[in-house]
This record gives sequence, structure tokens and C-alpha cells, in this order.
Amino acid sequence: MTALPVDPHLYLTFLGVMVVMAITPGPANLFAVAAGVERGRVPALIGVVGMNTATLVWFGAAALGLGALVKAFPQVFHLIAVLGALYVAWLGLKALRGAFATAAEPEAVEIHKSRNAFLDGFMVQIANPKAILFFTAVLPPFLDISRPVAPQLALFALAVIGMDLTSMSAYALSGAALSRRMQTPRFRRGFGLFVGLLLLTAAVLIVSRLQA
Repeated sequence: MTALPVDPHLYLTFLGVMVVMAITPGPANLFAVAAGVERGRVPALIGVVGMNTATLVWFGAAALGLGALVKAFPQVFHLIAVLGALYVAWLGLKALRGAFATAAEPEAVEIHKSRNAFLDGFMVQIANPKAILFFTAVLPPFLDISRPVAPQLALFALAVIGMDLTSMSAYALSGAALSRRMQTPRFRRGFGLFVGLLLLTAAVLIVSRLQA
């Protein structure tokens, strides 16, 4: 057993924790729903890839000693989260503005479709305090200092990315299923409001987690 990168019982416990964290609605999952409703299936899934790319960046930071960095430069990580919240809020306000665009204003719809879904997803997750909390508080107890750290992080990353891809994609596709009705002006306006409020809620969640 000592030859294994991670203790099997510990890994199973970690998987149980990750299932709960992956399916719990948070800024990332709310963004996935909003992207699905607003942009459709493919852009929403691209946004999911962007969010998980950001998660890989956090794993890289964890390998370099993220906990120590947070303690040394707390203001920097706080600023990253605040900027991320402002960015998500800006997306929400744009969605609300687009909700009141009439059919005679096709440019408003085109603006939404032209945005970089990958970058939006990346920005949401890189500034997500839930991700920072995970790597500084949740993950460390599962690391065994008597074993090589890199293989452990690789296995943990495999579990996290796998579960996040599954849950975020499910949220995104559920939103995309509704996007087919977006051709109806009244429905489009209603869901524009829904998307805007959803993104603003995600921004509030990011800020509230900073106060926790």
C-alpha cells in the first residue's frame, strides 16, 4: 500500500467530499447555467473548459506552495477575487441590458455571441474564492507528506477535473436546453433578466465567500 501515490481510503474520502462540492451550486455552476441559457450548448461547454483550465492553474499553484503564498500575500488573492466578482457582475449587467434590447437591435444579441466563452469561464474560476478555499483548506489535509507530492496532486487533479467537468457540463447543458426558445422575443427578454440576475448572484456569492 505504501507504494501507492495516495492511500485508497483517504482517496475515497476525498472523492466523497468532491462529489458534494462539485454538485453544490456556486459561482462556477451558476455561470455554467447562465452561459448555457445565453449562448447555447457549444459556447457554454467552452466556458466549462475555461473554468477547468483555471482549476489546473490552481493545482499548479498548489504544487508551488499556494498556502504559503496566500499567507504571504493575502491582499493579492483578495484583490483577484474582488476583480473576478466585478467581472462577473459586469457580465450580469450586460445581460440585463441585453434583455431589454428589441428585435430591431440585433447587435445586442451579436455582442453576447462574440464574447470569448473560454476567457469568461477562466476568469470566473480563477477568481472564485471557493477554489482558493479548496486549495488552501480542503486539499492540504488529504496530502500525505511521507509520499511524493506530485503524484498525489495528479490523482487529486484527475478527480477534481473529472467531477467538475461532469457537473458543470450538466448545468451548462440544462441552460442550453432552454436557449432554443430564445428566438421568441418575450422569452428572450425574460431569460435575459434571469441570466443577468444569475450572474449578479454569482458575483455576490464570490464577495460573500471573501467575508467568510
